[in-house]
Amino acid sequence: MLFCNETDSGSCRDPKGCRLPTGAESREKSWKGAVTVARTDNGSPADGAVSDGDRWLRINWHKAVKIVSRLQTRIVKAVRAGDARRSRGLRRILANSRAARLMAVRRVTSNRGKRTAGVDGVRLKTPASRWQEAGKLNSPGYRPKPLRRIYIPRKNGKKRPLGIPAMRDRSEQAAELSALDPVAECTADMHSYGFRKKRSVHDAIEACYNALRLKGSAKWVLEADIKGCFDNISHRRMTDNVPTSKEKLRLWLKAGYMERGMFSPTETGTPQGGIISPTLANMALDGMEKLLRDKFGKTHKIHLVRYADDFIITGATKELLENEVKPLIAEFLKERGLGLSEEKTKISHIDDGFDFLGFNIRKYRGKLMTRPAKSAIASVKEKIREIVRANATAKTENLIGQLNPVIRGWANHFRHVVSSKIFGSIDHAIWEKTWRWAKRRHPDKSLPWIKSKYFQREGNRKWVFREKGRKFALFKMADVPIRRHVKIRADANPYDPEWEEYFRERETKSHKRNVKDKSGGLWVRQNGICPICHTILNEEEEWDIHHLIPKSEGGDDSMANLALVHISCHREYHRYGSVAGCLTVSYQCPSRMKGNFHVRFFGGEGAVMR
Repeated sequence: MLFCNETDSGSCRDPKGCRLPTGAESREKSWKGAVTVARTDNGSPADGAVSDGDRWLRINWHKAVKIVSRLQTRIVKAVRAGDARRSRGLRRILANSRAARLMAVRRVTSNRGKRTAGVDGVRLKTPASRWQEAGKLNSPGYRPKPLRRIYIPRKNGKKRPLGIPAMRDRSEQAAELSALDPVAECTADMHSYGFRKKRSVHDAIEACYNALRLKGSAKWVLEADIKGCFDNISHRRMTDNVPTSKEKLRLWLKAGYMERGMFSPTETGTPQGGIISPTLANMALDGMEKLLRDKFGKTHKIHLVRYADDFIITGATKELLENEVKPLIAEFLKERGLGLSEEKTKISHIDDGFDFLGFNIRKYRGKLMTRPAKSAIASVKEKIREIVRANATAKTENLIGQLNPVIRGWANHFRHVVSSKIFGSIDHAIWEKTWRWAKRRHPDKSLPWIKSKYFQREGNRKWVFREKGRKFALFKMADVPIRRHVKIRADANPYDPEWEEYFRERETKSHKRNVKDKSGGLWVRQNGICPICHTILNEEEEWDIHHLIPKSEGGDDSMANLALVHISCHREYHRYGSVAGCLTVSYQCPSRMKGNFHVRFFGGEGAVMR
């Protein structure tokens, strides 16, 4: 059973009237037995004899996602209708539902922070521990543990504090976030792009381009920097204005942190490192755009573009930004316990340009151009230099294996702006480093000998870094085509069914443009569906490429022998065998898919194969 079958089936008229079992009742009566989203191989509910690990591996994730998505859609409709009571009831039902709790545990055990433990040292490595953790969520008497304080380096050489919650606390936050995020999307500033679903840095840069590209556009830009945003946000402001469990939110904000065995309390700020923290910070800063619109309307060329705590505001004159806009923003932030950094906040003319999110935006003779910032170029060159220096005695293929992800990742990030010449200059700098690396390894050999060993000819290129007789070559940034990024619609809401077709077409077009890449081609072929768990391949989880016929059994790397899956599904499939899922043919998989795959039915939804 689910916590509220009527609500999950969409027939509950009054969410407040739906009785939710207490934590004790749910653990005693339903969690030990079968649940709607957990099934055995023949589709019937699992009995008490099934182990906790098998229950986790047999979860019907497709149905769990469907239940959560349906409730999130209803929350959006309630918020849009202004029905606060109904919205509150639906959020409570979703946060307490079994589907949301299972999805929360899956999220924290499949993202990049899954290997990082909190102060208790607990990491949910096994399916049994994940199932048991999901059963503990939302239990009475829950108290979060202090954060584990660590420090990560900044670009300026300083270190930034980061608080790591325990896995239990991360799971609790993820469950609450599934109910809070639809509300946050409905109330967010239209031109806020940081830590929001389906939005990215490139959308923020395109918004800057649209606000400044015309001859009659604003000439002046206020580059604002909030001093210690995450560390200084008022707790009272968040508990009074964020529509989530007040008790849990207060406990998370006041949890404190442990550093070198010493406990320190937290009186202000939201912990950097918590899953829910970016959404809390976004909701605290929302309203800035409305404030500017109410004050200035459509006059004075005032435009706001915000990415988390970094934002710029355009204006017609420097005096307007200095004397009216800046004091207004300072007062807005003061109400939230924040303030502008006087050293980093400045006003620039568009002809002089400004740096924002690693990009430089500037007009050259009246034409606006966006390029990689000098700091970003210097950073990638330094990173490549460090890799080459650290691998002075390594094999050529090992060096290439470490350089290629850095080169390809940086090029893909800046492929949407004016980067062609910069890509060429970085490629030349990389050639110089690899040439010196090769000469240092063979001081007694002639230059032609070194060139013939480490640099091969491919087509019209004579200096491709690849050892003679090997196939693994160094990637070139110049091979990445420049394509303009299409900005997301400002009012698009990923939880609103009215926008479902828009987001599907947008994502499909994006992957089709990258069809030459293996991941992009596989995503298009599979219609963005993981063939193991039948859920969407989105940016919330990492992906991996699965070989249908293993290489050890004669398989190859051709597209016909590959499938794109979630990295967590891939790991469980290989570790626990067919009980972890099967590969289906519902996404038009090639006929080459063979093997003794376990047959598993998803309630009649989608074809399966042997």
